[in-house]
Amino acid sequence: MTDALHPLDAATTFTPAADGSLTGRTSPAYWNMVGPFGGVTAAQLLKAAMDHPARIGEPVAQTVNFCAPIAEGDFVIRVKEVRSGRSVQHLYAELVQGETIAANATMVFARRSQTWGHHASPMPEAPPAAEVPLLTQKPPLAWLKAYDFRYISGLPIMASEAFPTPQSARSLIWVADQPRRPLDHVGLASLCDVFIVRVFQVRGLRTPAGTVSMTSYFHASPEELARQGTRPLLAKVDSIRFGDQFHDQQAELWSDEGKLLATTTQVVWFRD
Repeated sequence: MTDALHPLDAATTFTPAADGSLTGRTSPAYWNMVGPFGGVTAAQLLKAAMDHPARIGEPVAQTVNFCAPIAEGDFVIRVKEVRSGRSVQHLYAELVQGETIAANATMVFARRSQTWGHHASPMPEAPPAAEVPLLTQKPPLAWLKAYDFRYISGLPIMASEAFPTPQSARSLIWVADQPRRPLDHVGLASLCDVFIVRVFQVRGLRTPAGTVSMTSYFHASPEELARQGTRPLLAKVDSIRFGDQFHDQQAELWSDEGKLLATTTQVVWFRD
């Protein structure tokens, strides 16, 4: 039974098969315009890799390629160990519906050991989350209800026509799961994709668009994530170049104690 589970935990609960594959199902709680929210797909692929019996250590990096629309219903995830060393491991996973690979991912896991450390860049200046109003007016997409957003700057404004001059692509947001969920790497993987694609914000117009590939780097240990608990993360997102049907998008996710937890970048396809 998954009724009592948090929606993300329910979405990342699988049924194992004799051949080692895992069967899951799309979640209505994370539905987007024409398929699942990409962050939940990333979380499902990462969770499947974390459940693999050969997995060592903790997640360090994940690249997800969104190959085809994911239809509502069942899917199968297959995880393959590509190569493992004493401390670093490479895994490959694919999410399949019928004969179609709808998404695939390469992941790096590692047994981390303590080394010299340095935070080269400070956390962006921001008022405490409790002092920032909660965003209540959202487009009617299920996945947006799965997160609390508190925009400090860069709230996307959609218009009937494109802005005459491009606007800033930068946003600074406090964000948290809704309902609240203790932070772990699976939750962090989904939070790496909570940003409205920047072309909407820069142009002020919703056009056909979607993430093609997303890479996330997980800098935090499980202990750091556990310390964050259910409190909101500070997220900064920006883009540099738009054109020829694609744009970049980079983001940072910070703990409220000033620790960088993850960085992520993606390439987004869009059409006029």
